[in-house]
Amino acid sequence: MTADVSTSTPVTLLGLGAMGTALARTWLAAGHPLTVWNRTAARTEPLVAEGATAAATAAEAVAASDLVILCLLDDASVDEALKGVDLTGKDLVNLTTTTPAQARERATWATARGARYLDGGIMAVPPMIGVPEAGGYVFYSGAPDLFETHEKTLAVPAGTRFVGADPGHAALHDVALLSAMYGMIAGATHAFALIREESIDPVAFAPLLTEWITAMAGPHMAQTAEHLKSGDYTADVVSNLGMQTAGVPTFLATAEQQGVSPGLLVPFFNLMHRRLTQSTPEEGLTGVVDLLLR
Repeated sequence: MTADVSTSTPVTLLGLGAMGTALARTWLAAGHPLTVWNRTAARTEPLVAEGATAAATAAEAVAASDLVILCLLDDASVDEALKGVDLTGKDLVNLTTTTPAQARERATWATARGARYLDGGIMAVPPMIGVPEAGGYVFYSGAPDLFETHEKTLAVPAGTRFVGADPGHAALHDVALLSAMYGMIAGATHAFALIREESIDPVAFAPLLTEWITAMAGPHMAQTAEHLKSGDYTADVVSNLGMQTAGVPTFLATAEQQGVSPGLLVPFFNLMHRRLTQSTPEEGLTGVVDLLLR
């Protein structure tokens, strides 16, 4: 009888912050033999009580399993933890948040040390780990054969999305989506500031804001992608650049009247104006993308 790889593969996990601990608990609950290491050893104790094995050193932890997961603070922490550690024959999966360039350099570094390498970008917060209905997932990129080998094990804590052989693409997807999130939060922050001093219940306002952003986001993302792919920035545009730019003074005047700084919006408005001077008012907003490239 063949063992179920998804519930029998030994896993080593380096790093037991909030995310690492959440990951660890899902593998333990799924029946994986789990070896853990953390620079602050006390953090291993609750997991040992739940069935994990604590390693005294990172080297000891790496030696315990072929599959080694890293969930550390940053790229420098990876260097520090694995300095002098034998990685020959190991499958290294790095879930540490890094830049795309750092991920590519780490892949080269791992290969030179005899390991296969997969980079990951976690699109979840710790409470979403191990909760499929929460919708969390992890981007993976790097060695396709490594992903195929361990996909079931990697899917235990959260969904998996493989985004290609380029080791930097998981980190790039991660940062791109998070950047969009912060832009959305910036707009929502400005919206709440506008109503802050008025007799408008923010709790009642919130679902209106959510509905509006949701309704606008899907069509905008799809159209921007199509424009970038086709090169035609005027196709199927409903609210063109000329019209939207003409409306900017109203937004700025409203902010001034409400005593709100327009600082979160002005940079984008400035880019809209700049694009208008270089193109046609019949475009949508896609051309602003090109202005950001250096």
